[in-house]
This record gives sequence, structure tokens and C-alpha cells, in this order.
Amino acid sequence: MVSSELSNLTHNNSPMANSKHRNKSSSLFLSDGFLFLAGAFSALILVWGLSSFTTPIANDPPNFQTLNDAVSTQFDPPDPTFYDDPKVGYTMDNKVRNWDEKRQDWLKLHPSLAAGAPERIVMVTGSQPAPCRNPIGDHLLLRFFKNKVDYCRLHGYDIFYNNALLQPKMLAYWAKYPVVRAAMMAHPEAEWIWWVDSDALFTDMDFKLPLSRYKQHNLVVHGWAHLIHDKRSWTGLNAGVFLIRNCQWSLDFMDSWASMGPQTPNYDKWGETLRSTFKDKFFPESDDQTGLAYLIAIEKEKWADRIYLESEYYFEGYWEEILGTFPNISAKYEEIEKGVRRLRRRHAEKVSEGYAEMREEYLKDAGFGKGSWRRPFITHFTGCQPCSGKYNAMYSAQDCWNGMQKAFNFADNQVMRKYGYVHPDLLDHAVSPLPFHYPPP
Repeated sequence: MVSSELSNLTHNNSPMANSKHRNKSSSLFLSDGFLFLAGAFSALILVWGLSSFTTPIANDPPNFQTLNDAVSTQFDPPDPTFYDDPKVGYTMDNKVRNWDEKRQDWLKLHPSLAAGAPERIVMVTGSQPAPCRNPIGDHLLLRFFKNKVDYCRLHGYDIFYNNALLQPKMLAYWAKYPVVRAAMMAHPEAEWIWWVDSDALFTDMDFKLPLSRYKQHNLVVHGWAHLIHDKRSWTGLNAGVFLIRNCQWSLDFMDSWASMGPQTPNYDKWGETLRSTFKDKFFPESDDQTGLAYLIAIEKEKWADRIYLESEYYFEGYWEEILGTFPNISAKYEEIEKGVRRLRRRHAEKVSEGYAEMREEYLKDAGFGKGSWRRPFITHFTGCQPCSGKYNAMYSAQDCWNGMQKAFNFADNQVMRKYGYVHPDLLDHAVSPLPFHYPPP
């Protein structure tokens, strides 16, 4: 059908398509007239040719701004921005003022990037500078990173992996804040910076953040308000995954948050304060998670209204709670696809989001979070510490290892299917090619 339509279009537009066949007598009758017209036309051409030597030809330079705007990654006008101000720095100790105005001024100079800014996300993750002490740790971190790269590729997000200590004294869980802050400065085109811990992975490659839900908020974390406000529990939230808006509020908030860190002279004092405020905190050091809970609970009037505690879906989920659900979830999704031919259709990876939206029609009753049969969005292996190998005594090393293998392959099956393969056994790296109609109707 397409080739036929193209053929017809070409034929109808051809200069030969409407030619008229003249008989011999009509050609003789008109020959003298044509000779006259040909002479007149030649004279006119001569006049036009001579006039070209006296009439200047317009030679305006091309509008390079318009041309380069179309290629936004190559367009950076010479107008001064915050990047040209030596007082604006990337480090935590270099406070930035009027960031919202600075960022908006930059976006005005880059209109093609400004157009998509409200939905633009940059994911940030990372690990320590040195090799892992656990012999298999670097391999595990590679698998975790591959998963994040797959997710970002599917949804068009940028990703930055950092393995340098930007503030040497901010170790362990505190190391991420200098990176997030630097990412804000490096990516004024992004509305959100999304930190995801190295030991967290996406186990629903289709799900996208419901950004419209957070339009009045600047920070999103997985948590429960009653555990923080009523029970004063430091586990009322998890700071290993958070979404933070690229704005002045966030910079100010991170300054307050980081003031509890090991780079400050009040670090020990903050440890005492946090432990006395949250009675279930069992270790003396000041940590970022309890620090965040403190800012929400104690400095509520200043910060809490702009912080969204997400508990309706697995913004990040505890791995032990999730792993046992994989077989039932896979069976449910397969059952849906057996009855819906369009969901079984092979397709290019670039159009995956369309098929994900199509599947939502059949997931209305799946629910979200604990007890649902929807794929969990993010599975977080808190306590397993794949790089150091110092896993929580609550688990065995084998529990952590097997759990990660299952989660890696559960997520990877959603990616590899677009390439024609699948891991039949979640505890095995091996893949098998898929038949044409998978799953069979």
C-alpha cells in the first residue's frame, strides 16, 4: 500500500504527467508564432543577465542561532551566565544565591532545552573510588549500573555515574550530597535530579515517575509520615533513593542537611541529638537518613510542606519483602499477554513506552506497593552491602547473592525480550531465544 501511494504521488507530480499530444497540422500552424516568442524571450533573458551586474544580490548570513537551536547540544551563545561568574562554584561550601533566576536566565538563552525542562530528569548514582573489598563486589556494581543505564535509555533520561569523593570528609552515605549539588550546577536544563543508590535497581522497566503528583513539592523520598511524626522512628523513610528539584529551595535544604555531616565541627553533637530524638536509632554517628527525618519532624514549619513522603508505590522497596512476589507477578503478566495479541507483538526498543501505556489498561486491578501483583518499581538491597561484603547479620551472604541474581534477571528479562532473548531461570545468567509468539496464546 505504501509503495503504491508513493508511486501514484510521483506520477501525478511528474512534469510529463499532463503533457498534450499535438497533431502535425497544429504544429505547423503555430510554428511562426513560436519563433517570434522565442526571439522575444531570448532578448528578455539578455536584459536580466545584464542587470545582474548592476543589481546587488542579497547575501545575508544564515541565522546560526536558529540553526544551532535545532541542535541544542551544540548551541551555547556568548551571553554571560552564571558559568562566567567566578563567585559561583560547585562545592558544598560555596553557597549559591538566586539560583532560580540564574537557571531561568540560562534557559532563556537555550530555548530548545527550556521547552522540555519541566519533565527533564538527570539520574545520579555512584560508588567508592577504590575497588570493592568483596571479590565479587565490582561485578555486582556493574550489574546494578547496567540496570540503571537500561532504564534511562528506555525513557530518555541522562545518567551520571560518579566514583570520586567530591568532598573527602563526606564519606559513606554523606558522599552523595556534593555529587547531587554539582549535578544541579552542571545540568540547569534538568528540573529534577534523581539520586539512586548503587545497591538499588529498577524491577519495573516500564513504570515512570508520576511527576504531576509532585508539582507542589521539591523533594520526594519513600516514607511514612506517622512513623516520623508520631513514633519518631529513623526508619520512617529511606534516603537511598530521592528525587530533588533543581531549585534554590533544594540548595538551601541540602546546606542544612549536610550541616550534620562529618565535614562539620558539630558532627559528634549532631549524632547525640539525632539519637536522643529518634530512640530506635542504635548507632551513635550522625547519618543522612536520620538527619532528613529530623528536618521533617523538628523543623517541620521550615521544610516539611515541600517534602513528599511517597508510600503508595515502591519508590524504593525492601528486597526481602519483594523477592518472593516475582513468580506470581511474572505469571500474571504472562496471562495478560496470552490474551492480548498486540502486547505479544515484537517491537523496537524505541517504542517501548507506547506498549507500556497499552499494558496499563490491563493492570488497573493490580494495585501498587505491598500486596499488589504489579512489578515493584525499585528494589533496594539495603543491608547487603555488595561492595564491602559486610552484610547485615539478619541475612546470610547467600541470601543477598541469590536475591540480587533474581532481581537482576527479573529486570533484565524486560530488557532482553526486545532483543529476542530471556533468562528462563532467574538464578542463571544463561538466556534462551524466544519463539515468534511469546508467550504462546
